[in-house]
Order: sequence, then structure tokens, then C-alpha cells
Amino acid sequence: MSDRGYRRPRPLSPLREHLRDTFWFAPTMGFVCVFVLWLAASAVDEEIVAVLQREEAYDELGSLIAFVQDAKTIVTTISSAMMTFIGVVFSISLVAVQMASGQLTPRVVRIFVRSRISKLTLTVFLATFLFSLLVLTSYESEADPRRVVSVPLLQSMLTLVLVGLSLLLFIVYVSATLRLLQVGPVVDRIARDSFRVLGRMPRGPGGPEGLGPETGRVVHEGRAGVLRDVNTARLVRAARRQDVVLRLIPRIGDFVVPGTPVLAVHGGAVPPRSRLRYGVSVGVERTLHQDLAFGLRQLSDIALRALSTSVNDPTTAVQCLDRSVQFLAALVHLPLGTVHHRDRSGRVRLVQEGPGWEDLVDLAFEEIRWCVAGSPQVSRRLLAGLDDLLLLAPEERKQPLVRHRALLVQAVERAVPVAADREFALLPDRQGIG
Repeated sequence: MSDRGYRRPRPLSPLREHLRDTFWFAPTMGFVCVFVLWLAASAVDEEIVAVLQREEAYDELGSLIAFVQDAKTIVTTISSAMMTFIGVVFSISLVAVQMASGQLTPRVVRIFVRSRISKLTLTVFLATFLFSLLVLTSYESEADPRRVVSVPLLQSMLTLVLVGLSLLLFIVYVSATLRLLQVGPVVDRIARDSFRVLGRMPRGPGGPEGLGPETGRVVHEGRAGVLRDVNTARLVRAARRQDVVLRLIPRIGDFVVPGTPVLAVHGGAVPPRSRLRYGVSVGVERTLHQDLAFGLRQLSDIALRALSTSVNDPTTAVQCLDRSVQFLAALVHLPLGTVHHRDRSGRVRLVQEGPGWEDLVDLAFEEIRWCVAGSPQVSRRLLAGLDDLLLLAPEERKQPLVRHRALLVQAVERAVPVAADREFALLPDRQGIG
């Protein structure tokens, strides 16, 4: 087996990806950071007061007290208005996301949930609100420079900095959210995420032969759901300690139910359950963390909705085909199928089935091909994409492309009775109808 493209998995990779799928982690960490920042700023403010009092610079300290009292009005206004501002902004954003999911596919909601700018904006907004409340607790009623303990000068300045940062992020956030309503940026984001998955996926040809007899199986315990990702580092480590080879039975994206086998053991006893815990992750929907086919699934869903009679938007389908062809062109020479994960000594410890070339071609074109008979723009783009891939593909990978091309021609010939219309619909064009 060739391990070209293999990159040893990082142990925290699944955890990091799961946290990116949440919307609570970033604000929570922001609260912690804000509290630490407030404590540090309070200590600095107290030290400034102490230094001025030791030097008996009471006039300067009195000027600071007057300045801070004027700033208190601004901080009070910020604390009272920030929460209302947050509610209005994110209410509008949720409406925009709902519109995008209705126009394209519900799967685009994950783009909003995983968006760094969305989480950063919410975190900074909430941090500004919390920090302003904490600063208000630092204001003293004492105005005598000789008796005052703390003057929240630095804290007030940091509050204004956070407000400025919030306004800047608001502009960036609105721009990013509006892009969710545009087909091009959404399709481009799906393609970029798919290439990112491809860049970190270990690849290699070959099947599970040579593993030795199967000596045991591990069944799934817990809730039913989609196999989202596999903690390969943990499973490789468990197999090495037991001196066995583990084989993942379902593929990433398969729906598993309790009691069904998820791991087959070859060459020895089943590792202890404690070592296999958290080796596989099951969730309510697929993610792009390790799922090479999920990007094509999303592009196909958007294209199918665009080709439905209720929407009738072939240009959107053409844009999806552009990205599907781009992704398949990047895969055309890469080894696909079974992946062999090795330990530090180079021995195979985990075998994982992945989608093959034919699987990915079918996913990209099969359902769309069924819907293109009445849309010459899409049929022309699909033919051009298949022709481009046929030029790039090695001989052993041309058969699925040839089959789809022949079936597309047959479908158009059956659906279009006029010869001139058939000839037009079967003319390859990378723009559909340029």
C-alpha cells in the first residue's frame, strides 16, 4: 500500500472540530478572558492611584477622577444598550440564515454555526457588555483624592476600545452574513472546505486483505446517529497496545444504531472497552471534518433544489457543477478507497473504508443527470465537465465518466423530440449557455 499523502492525525483534532460545531464555547472563553482582563485592569488602576497618592499628586488625581466620572456616563450607556444591540443584530442574522437554507439547502446553516467571524462577533459583543458591567462596579462615590482607593481609568479606556472593536466587527459580520444569501460565496465556501478535508485526509489504495482472520467485533453502544468522525490516533494506540489490527466497518457518514458492529478485530483479542472509548463519534448530522464526500453531497443538494420545478434556477446548478468538476479533477489521480493508518513503527493498525472514485462520480452527477433533460444549460455544462474529466482521468478511471456521458445523451434524446434542440442541448459548454 502506498501511504503518499498520509499525515499522522492529531489527538485533539476531533475535539477541536466538535467545539467548532458549537456556539457556546467561544463566548464562554470570552467571558473568562474578560474577567481576567478586568482583574488585571483593576489592579493597574489601583496601583496608579497608590502611586499618585504616595507622591501627593492630588491635583492630577483629582483631574483623573473628574475624567472618569464623565466617562461613567458613556460606560452606563454602553451597558444598557449593548444587550439590545446584540438581540437585534442576531435576530436579523437568523432570518438571513433561514432564507439561505430555504433557497439553497439546510446544510448551509453549518457554515453560519462554524463561521469564525460569527463566533468572534458574538464573543466580542457579549464581552463588551460584561466588561461594562464589571467596570460600573469599580466606580466609587468617594471624590476626595486623599481617600479614593481606585479610579477605573484603564477600565474605562478598555471599554471604549471594546466598543470600537464591536463596531468594526459588526461591519465585517454583516458583510459575511449577506454573503450567505449569495450562491457563489456559499458554493465557494463548500468547495474550499472540501479541499481542506482532502488536504488532511490520509489516502492509499488497497483493501483489507492480508489482515488475517477476524477474531472479534466491537458493537456500537450509545445513541443512534451518523458516524461523524473517527479518533484515529486513539484507535491506532489501542490496536498497538493489544498488538492487533482494527477495521472500521461503517464508513464516515453512515447511520449506525446501537448493537451494530463498528469495529472488526484482526489478529488477537478485542482491546478493552476503556481504550476504545471516544474512538468513534456519532452525531445527528454529517460534518466535513473527515467526510470526503459530504462536500459533493451539499453541492448536489443545492443543484437539485435549483432544478426543481418550484425554483427553476439552472444557473445555480451550473455553479454547483463547476465546483463538483473542480473537486473531482483534484481527485482524479489520487489513491482513493481503503485507508491504512500506521503506528510509529510503520505497522498497519487501523483500516478504514473510504469512498472510491466511482462512488464520488456517482454522487456528483447521478441525481443531477436525472433532472437535466429539460434544461439545456445544465446538460451542456455537465457534458463539458465530463469531457474535461475524461481528458484528465487515467484509463482505469474513465469508465464511470463514459457511462454518465452516454446516459446523459440518451436522456436528452428521449426527452427532446426536435433534432435541432437536441443538438443544442448536447453541445458541451463550460458556461452552460455562454
